[in-house]
Amino acid sequence: MFNSVITGSGAYIPKKEVKNSDFIKSHFYNSDGEVIKTDSKEIIKKFEDITGIKSRRYLKDTQSCSVIASIAAQNAIENSGVNPEEIDMIIVAQNFGDVIEGSNQSDNVPSIASRVKHQLGIKNEFCIPYDIIFGCPGWIQGMIQAHMFIQLGEAKKCLVIGSEALSRVVDPHDRDTMIFADGAGAVILEGKKESTKRGILTHATVSHTEEEKDFLYLGESYNKKNDQTKFIKMNGHRIYSYSLTQVPKAIKFCLDKIDLHLSVIDKILIHQANEKMDEAIVKRLYKSFSLAIPENIMPMTIDELGNSSVATVPTLYDMIMRGNLAKHSINEGDTLLFASVGAGMNINCFAYRC
Repeated sequence: MFNSVITGSGAYIPKKEVKNSDFIKSHFYNSDGEVIKTDSKEIIKKFEDITGIKSRRYLKDTQSCSVIASIAAQNAIENSGVNPEEIDMIIVAQNFGDVIEGSNQSDNVPSIASRVKHQLGIKNEFCIPYDIIFGCPGWIQGMIQAHMFIQLGEAKKCLVIGSEALSRVVDPHDRDTMIFADGAGAVILEGKKESTKRGILTHATVSHTEEEKDFLYLGESYNKKNDQTKFIKMNGHRIYSYSLTQVPKAIKFCLDKIDLHLSVIDKILIHQANEKMDEAIVKRLYKSFSLAIPENIMPMTIDELGNSSVATVPTLYDMIMRGNLAKHSINEGDTLLFASVGAGMNINCFAYRC
């Protein structure tokens, strides 16, 4: 059988740290365009209690989504030892492209993946680069697609990247500004002909696009005095309720496909969007299996890195593999669960045996 196995990982965590205290002088508005009169310190305290976010990372003005994607990719290539010219596919999950400096206009032509291939200096004409725009679950969807190509015999070595520069598309007058962050993570996924099953074991993707379609969207600034520039907007309460109901169901469906019981999962690497939401999802998931939640099952980075969308899960994985996340490790034989939820609304996951 061909196993789809991660042979290397890499990440780029921006150097610029933006703490919650940096928002104290911000002037926040509600969706009706009215100034929020609550003291900023109180707004920030409530925000931190709910999300768990204390700081986040932003790109330098001279950096872009494709630049940090290339750095993460190079780190993954070096970590795996693969020859870049042998890579069959470069799949980049992103949502806003290389936002043009001095504006928040998306630049998606050529694709970010094509720019990464160029920046890595890969000359192989049969190395196919393309992007996935799938909300926060984009990187996991890229992994699922790479796995499918490997299983079909159409690819042997795939570079899968999640890269985002959300700080370029946030409304400074919206409290949700404080959630979003920048970053990039990447892995090499290889097909290995082996007699024992490992790597990606099972996967699932679900989508709800009725009223859920507009839970995340682009809208005008809450400060009505601004121009008509569009910024990322979200209905946080609706997303929370949706995720709490639908994510555990999707994960259970994924595991049930091969009768894999939740009790064998050693780590859950879930999209880092909201600490309380993730905790509630995992609590409901374990309840559906009539299990107690194991200690240290869900590593978190949101407190320091914020929500970097498609980059959160691969960055989390790389940090653990490099021993950069206290109290967490991934060992041979461990079974991992990767999961995400985001714009669409889309949910996906896969189980992985090390």
